Order: sequence, then C-alpha cells, then structure tokens
Amino acid sequence: MTEFEPMVNRWYRNLEHGDEFQVVARDEQQDTVDIQYFDGNLEEIDLEAWNAMELEPIEPPEDWTGSVDAIEADDLGYTDTSLTAEERGKQPQEGLSGEVEQEEQEGEEED
Repeated sequence: MTEFEPMVNRWYRNLEHGDEFQVVARDEQQDTVDIQYFDGNLEEIDLEAWNAMELEPIEPPEDWTGSVDAIEADDLGYTDTSLTAEERGKQPQEGLSGEVEQEEQEGEEED
C-alpha cells in the first residue's frame, strides 16, 4: 500500500512488478491517474488502485526519452551535443582532422 500521492511528472517504481513509470496526468474529479511506462505504454488507473500499489519514488531514468515517441535533439533543451576529447576522457584518435590537434595545442599554450 502506497503512502505517496501521485504527482504529475514524477517517476515511480512498482515494487511488486519492478515497472518504472511516470505520472503524466491526474484527474481529481474522476479520481484517476494516467501513467506512462518507460516503454511508452499508457494506462489509466483509479486512485483506489494507486493506493493499493507498493510504490517508491525514483529519479527519472538517465535516458528518459525512452517513453517519448520520436524526439529531436533540439527538443531536449540543449543544442550542443559535441564533446571535446577532454570531456570524453579520451585521447583523440589518430587520423582525426587537424582541428582537434590544434585545439589541444592551443589549450596547452594557455596553461
């Protein structure tokens, strides 16, 4: 039996089945909760069923886009998806353009 009120945009785990889902809507007049599982499936449950579930609040999955249909990188709230070699924690591979090597040399000169 859960002690958590359903909160829209909050993620939960069903401890009985291991399912992870997000509350996407709540209709207080009808006493229903709309949930969306990580795989995208939607389900409407009544508040009585919600209260009978064993739930725990969880952090959103690292790749929260799993439950979202086709999404563009621009829709994620950031546009620069490129990483420098330092950000990746790797040395640049041989054969990459001279731009990477030049950036590293410039960075060394600043130190």
